[in-house]
Amino acid sequence: MTVAFRNVDALPSDPVSTWPYEALATALERGLVPDWQPVFAEIRREPWGRVARSIERILSYEALPGVGPLFTRAITQARLEAEDSERVEVARRVADAIRQSGLSAGRFAERVGTSASRLSTYAAGKVTPSAAMLVRIERFAAGAGRVKGSRSPSAPASARSS
Repeated sequence: MTVAFRNVDALPSDPVSTWPYEALATALERGLVPDWQPVFAEIRREPWGRVARSIERILSYEALPGVGPLFTRAITQARLEAEDSERVEVARRVADAIRQSGLSAGRFAERVGTSASRLSTYAAGKVTPSAAMLVRIERFAAGAGRVKGSRSPSAPASARSS
């Protein structure tokens, strides 16, 4: 690393997640690409974490031509990748819940209060269900897995009434 910190209780070799705000500002202002690599890695690791938010704050106060757009793009890209990963995870959880229930997708959809086509979009990752719907799907699957095909006491009211 070529950048040096002054008047802060951190070293450039310390984990970026422990750097104070002033060290991050120094790295952005005076650092070079090798100095930024661990910062980019931390942004990828926690796209909404303290380091990413601190960098956004630094860039809101200082015009850093070239550097500002580079870090803004890195934060944006890391967040998009995290969101894509989360959508894939939700789709996997929905598909797992359907399988766990032992019901057909159509019957499962009916029991959780949605349509088969909408459930299919959730399981394929084309649409992300609301948090409430995901909880309903997982709760119903857990209950249906215990007593397949019967009405589970843990099933949501909309599922019990069908």
